[in-house]
This record gives sequence, C-alpha cells and structure tokens, in this order.
Amino acid sequence: MTAVILATACAIVYGTADFCGGLATRRSRVLSVVALSQVAGFALVLAMMPVLPGAASEAAISWGLGAGVAGAAGLVLFYRALAVGVMSVVAPTTAVTSAALPVLFGLVSGERPAVVQVVGVVLALLSVLLVSKGPSAEQPSSPASIAMALAAGAGFGGFFILLAQAPDGSGLWPLVGARLASISLVVLLAVVTRGTLKPGGGALGIIALAGVLDMAANVLYLLAEQQGLLSLVAVLVSLYPASTLVLARYVLGERLQANQVAGVAFALCAVALIAVAS
Repeated sequence: MTAVILATACAIVYGTADFCGGLATRRSRVLSVVALSQVAGFALVLAMMPVLPGAASEAAISWGLGAGVAGAAGLVLFYRALAVGVMSVVAPTTAVTSAALPVLFGLVSGERPAVVQVVGVVLALLSVLLVSKGPSAEQPSSPASIAMALAAGAGFGGFFILLAQAPDGSGLWPLVGARLASISLVVLLAVVTRGTLKPGGGALGIIALAGVLDMAANVLYLLAEQQGLLSLVAVLVSLYPASTLVLARYVLGERLQANQVAGVAFALCAVALIAVAS
C-alpha cells in the first residue's frame, strides 16, 4: 500500500510538473525550458541529500547515468516526433510504450502481480492511451514520426527500468547521476544546434517550479519502486497525464474530450484495483 500511495503521488506531481513546463514553453523556447528546469531539479536533489542519505557506490551512479541518458534521449526524440508528426498519434504512442516496457520487464524478471492488479494494469494502460489522445488528425502520421514516438517511449520506460536497478541503500545518488547525464546532454544539444538557453520574460519562475516538481516526482518514484513491484509502480506513475488534464481543465478552462474524461475515470479505477490487492 505504501508503494501505491507513493506511486500515485508521483503521478500527480509529474503531471503538475508537465503542466508547469507546458506553461513555460509558451514564454520560452523548449530547449531553454528543458535545460533550466533540469538545473533547478538538480539543485533540489542536492539540497535533499542530507535528508535521504545513501551510499555513493559506483553502481548507484552508473545506473543513474544510464537512466539520465535514456530519459534525455526520450525527451529529445519526443519533441522531434511532435515537430514532424501528428500530436494525437505521437503522444499516446509514446505514453503507452513508456508504461508498457517497465511492466513487461517486471514480468520477465519474475514479478507476479495478483489477478486484480493485472486488471488494474490493463485499465491503466488504456487510461494512458485515452487521456493522451487529442482530436483526430486529418492527415496520417509518417512512419518516421511513429518510429521516433516508439523510441521516445522506450527512452522514458528505460529511465524507470534503469533507475530501479540501483542498489538498495543508494539514497538519492542515482538521481544525482541521472541529472548530471541529462543536463550534460541537453547543454551539448544546445551547443550543437546553437540554441539559446535564455528564458523568456517572466518565465524563469515557472521553469524552476517545473524542474523542482519533476525532481520531487523522481524522488517519489525512487521511494515507491523500493517498496513495491516495478510492474505496478511504473504503470501507476504513467498515469501522470490524467493530472495534467485535470489542471488544464480547472486552471486554464480547457474542455476535455469524452475519451479523456473516460481515461481519467479508468485511471481512478486502475489505482483502486491495484491498491485493493496490495
């Protein structure tokens, strides 16, 4: 039950971080938002080190670095796929892939959730598909954009899988490694593409908030996966688009489509089913 609570809280915080990041991209370039939010999150994890101490082993840092590379690569591929493809196809493809991979990895690794929890996992994956799907596109997505969306989902799923491999007792050191890797890759990308990292007017605060919330969600995920099965924790965390939608509805007044409302309902049912057998 502790893992369910932590993973659900993680999904809510991730969704809120994405909402803040989305607001920030309306005022600044995407690369600037990503880079500066990563730095803000890194500052938070360094400040939390005394609160959640751990052993700075080579394995902890290495798994963290691998997770950071996977996550940063996934982010770059995701934005690229959105740029050349159809959002209503790219977003759900990426989301479902990132949710399904940790589930498959957990099952292959020997995890055996209860039957009720498996039903919850199926509902959760369906929820992610529904809440991520926007209006129907008039034009079909290109094979290249779909391939990039799948690769982006693999990157995000790889982040969860690799981070979960860090040894017990590592504290926050895996997240230190992950953030060092992701910041390095984003800065390198900015140098190669000659992109600016300067934020737009009045955007720095919301960018910093997005980064802090993202790192807080990472901490919650790390704690959750230590308490429960990866196949369950990761799929609960993947429900984060539902909280982003709720915030968009009640903060920005955006209207939700019928499939998105159904997706939020499925998400609540999935959490309940997974929790009842925990």
